[in-house]
Amino acid sequence: MLTIDKFEEASEVVKRVTQDTKLIFSDYFSQMTGNKVYFKPENMQRTGAYKLRGAYYKISTLTEEERAKGLITASAGNHAQGVAYAAKAYGAKAVIVMPTTTPLIKVERTKSYGAEVVLYGDVYDDACAHAYELAEEHGYTFIHPFDDPAVATGQGTIAMEIIKELPLVDYILVPIGGGGLATGVSTLAKLLNPNIKVIGVEPAGANCLQVSLDKGEVTTLSTVNTIADGTAVKTPGEHVFPYLQKNLDDVITVEDDELIVSFLDMVENHKMIVENSGLLTVAALKHLNVKGKKVVSVLSGGNMDVITMASVVQLGLIQRDRIFTISVLLPDRPGELTKVSQKIAEQQGNIIKLDHNQFYSTNRNAAVELKITMEAFGTEHKQQIMKELEKDGYRPKLIRTNL
Repeated sequence: MLTIDKFEEASEVVKRVTQDTKLIFSDYFSQMTGNKVYFKPENMQRTGAYKLRGAYYKISTLTEEERAKGLITASAGNHAQGVAYAAKAYGAKAVIVMPTTTPLIKVERTKSYGAEVVLYGDVYDDACAHAYELAEEHGYTFIHPFDDPAVATGQGTIAMEIIKELPLVDYILVPIGGGGLATGVSTLAKLLNPNIKVIGVEPAGANCLQVSLDKGEVTTLSTVNTIADGTAVKTPGEHVFPYLQKNLDDVITVEDDELIVSFLDMVENHKMIVENSGLLTVAALKHLNVKGKKVVSVLSGGNMDVITMASVVQLGLIQRDRIFTISVLLPDRPGELTKVSQKIAEQQGNIIKLDHNQFYSTNRNAAVELKITMEAFGTEHKQQIMKELEKDGYRPKLIRTNL
């Protein structure tokens, strides 16, 4: 059972290894939403995610014999690092099974804590099945990433800290993969103050809990497809599902495109790196149909590899119309390229890429194609540049941007 006593115990236990992640008030998102928005920055937590809490507390409840057998788990990355770190603190062996799609940074950091890493399967569920096989074969003690009341209790210490710091919080937004974090946070929040609304947030391409709640029973998705790899789970936890049914007030789903622009918002406005799963609660802020409320978004993790970061930033700039590409047709005469470039410069557009195709038409005197990729301040500025080009007789056509 998840009880106040257990949550209080867990809060004291996890302090041995966790860092203090004080709430951060966001002027930017508060003005955007009309609420008072705070972030719980677990992306700044030791190991880069909240998962250390549940892993360490769970391992603290094991006997010496259970720890001596060696520990095993399956994870897309953050729980892996939490178990690896906690196991090292207890001097126990740790074996981590991770999906083959796990970002390299999470694999390497898990190894850096002394764990043995096994890569298996495309998604968490495949890795988890293999981890159970290895546990049976070698006698390891399995540490489930979410479907375990002790793990969920450890994760719930986040709610204890939020409410101590912001007693009058109205809404807590929490990411959902398998449901362990949402179970701990929602259960403790309701125990301390039933009026607090706890909203779970899932990727639209991996909404296993939403489907399960709608059907009234744990349901497995046939496939998952999302850039939020930490929450790419097909089946919510059976043991935690009743708590979620009882304590969650709602579930919001977020499209991947929303995560991309949220990453850009967090980097530019808060100078913080938050991984895609952690951005679920940021993207969900605009889906809340309330005003004047105190809202806390839990940023569950910040473990993102640099290549993924670069890709997300580029896509975010394109989505915000801060990078765009046009195609214009020009006569093949000296000086035409200069004229177009000058017109764009006059409108403060910054050209970053040109593609001049002289073989667009068999009649080069009639037309050659010029593809121009440029930077702008946003949608309004892009439209202004397009309008000025049209005034000068050019017929710019928006095309797909390829950087």
